[in-house]
Amino acid sequence: MGRAEKVVLAYSGGVDTSVCIPYLKEEWGVKEVITLAADLGQGDELEPIRQKALKCGAVESLVEDATASFVKDYAFPAIQANTLYENRYPLSTALARPLIAKLLVEAAEKYGADAVAHGCTGKGNDQVRFDVGIMALNPELKVLAPAREWGMSREEAITYGEKFGIEFPVKKSSPYSIDRNLLGRSIEAGPLEDPMTEPPEEIYLMTEAIANTPDEPEYVTIGFEAGIPVSINGNNLDPVALIAQLNQTVGKHGVGRLDMIENRVVGIKSREIYEAPALLVLIDAHRDLESLTLTADITQYKRGIEQTYGELVYRGLWYSPLKAALDAFIQKTQERVTGEVRLKLFKGNATIVGRRSPNSIYTPDLATYGADDQFDHKAAEGFIYIWGLPTRVWSQKTR
Repeated sequence: MGRAEKVVLAYSGGVDTSVCIPYLKEEWGVKEVITLAADLGQGDELEPIRQKALKCGAVESLVEDATASFVKDYAFPAIQANTLYENRYPLSTALARPLIAKLLVEAAEKYGADAVAHGCTGKGNDQVRFDVGIMALNPELKVLAPAREWGMSREEAITYGEKFGIEFPVKKSSPYSIDRNLLGRSIEAGPLEDPMTEPPEEIYLMTEAIANTPDEPEYVTIGFEAGIPVSINGNNLDPVALIAQLNQTVGKHGVGRLDMIENRVVGIKSREIYEAPALLVLIDAHRDLESLTLTADITQYKRGIEQTYGELVYRGLWYSPLKAALDAFIQKTQERVTGEVRLKLFKGNATIVGRRSPNSIYTPDLATYGADDQFDHKAAEGFIYIWGLPTRVWSQKTR
């Protein structure tokens, strides 16, 4: 890997990305480091982070508010695809990575940098997502990953940074590794590395403990247009406001927690805790609305597409040709997925209790068992004979 003159570094303000700044300059001979912090609705005050990058030696410190794009261009397509990795994780953290990769590439092109960098280690998924995303968007850019090569422990990294005047707050260090954005939080490491250890209540911020949730259920109706969530209880909301409001509403009822053993891209199993209240509920409601508006063959075929889609996103292939092709299929299926889904929130559960759509293909006079039944029961006998004929012939020949 060749070295670089000017680098755009993905910057969070933490130990690793802060130490990356002097490390890139002193050890790898980079002349100029430009940092980029992405605001994805995580709730942090980013101006101190911007200033910290300058104190650490960055020649320029960029802050990009990409929350609206994050929801509209990344979360909403994932909801349309009912995206759940390993049938559980809604990719709240993974969906941020292709967007950050895009911001890095755009900044590199704007400032004439010949490389981008990140602070990922060699064990995680994010290194794959960043590296592959960047090379898909601009294969000419170098990708530098100092933390993958420097071989320093966290304590050694802090000592290295202090040599260059970087200050690290003196406080009791949390044993957890936490990532947050508008869509959710991921928590790992520390005591959670024992799969048998129950997560302590202190790690959760977006969801209430069941003991503290309301003693009365709350009903919420989510409106969709062409597979995109647009309203809550009849009130149209912009994408960011919709996610934020639903996070609060759903989270206070204890809905949205996941505790799972996950298969990382690099082959390691990892114990992960997630909070993603709005995203999980939206996927569940969207899938239910599809059951009302799509034909059986599309619904059933789409399930396999959804699994592949989730694997592509998790494994850093957001910008791949296969992902683009699947997007085209999914967008076609969403044309009629318009309507409302009603949920009952109570004690950690979000139960779907109703749905309606102007495009519904549920036909009451065919489905009913009452006097209004229009189904021709006599037709069933002939259908069953034809349907079962291959089985009958097989059975006769194998007796």
